[in-house]
Amino acid sequence: MSFAIRNWLPNALKNPLWGNRKRWGLEVNADDSCWQEWQKTYASFYAENQRAGIGTKINDAGYRVMSAIDLTDKNVLEIGAGDIRHLQYLKGKPSEYVLADISPEMMSFAQQKLTEQTIAHRSILLQRNQPLPLADESIDVIVSFYSLEHLYPLRPYLQDTHRVLKPGGILIGAIPAEGGLAWGGGRMLTSRRWFKKNTRIDPDKIICWEHPNFADHIISELDAIFQRKSVVHWPLPWMPMLDINLIIRYQYQKKV
Repeated sequence: MSFAIRNWLPNALKNPLWGNRKRWGLEVNADDSCWQEWQKTYASFYAENQRAGIGTKINDAGYRVMSAIDLTDKNVLEIGAGDIRHLQYLKGKPSEYVLADISPEMMSFAQQKLTEQTIAHRSILLQRNQPLPLADESIDVIVSFYSLEHLYPLRPYLQDTHRVLKPGGILIGAIPAEGGLAWGGGRMLTSRRWFKKNTRIDPDKIICWEHPNFADHIISELDAIFQRKSVVHWPLPWMPMLDINLIIRYQYQKKV
């Protein structure tokens, strides 16, 4: 995971692929007009780019990792649940499913799905850069799909998930191969076009602020805090290289 083509590219090529990080940095500027417009249009973007077409197929490739564990009678926490589309891969019925998200609108999708599946659940509205309002070692399984790329700075978030996870507990999910050539190139053909067509947003800002963490950095941080069980690249698992894959599925465990 240490090799990445981006490290050898000039800024003129890196910026369109992964945002102008030198200019805009990695921390959100909440007063920026592009960010404010993004907050109003995020739900529309998600609906048009993540719940249909190629976006659906790519996301589903990550969700399949859920079939690897049995959730029967487990206390489960999901961070950034969105519309919880991985329910189709769920094995077993948890005793409680805790939803945690910074967006009430996005969390409502997950609440509806869990209600339909008669899975006992409750919701926690998170604040940026605030610890999880949960007791130490109270969670059996933490689920995190396409959220770790958003959390900045990453290390404190991972330490907090480690805190609430029981010894032997599992952290499972997937991340985009952010920082890789295939992911950056795909975004140029999809998300960037959507921004240009539907908004006045400068995508160079939003890419930096929405995806501050590259995938190789995320895996390195996970390895530093948890015990790795599996890390699988998609669509070419036999070639685990960041630049030629789109999704990375992972399973980690808290040491007993």
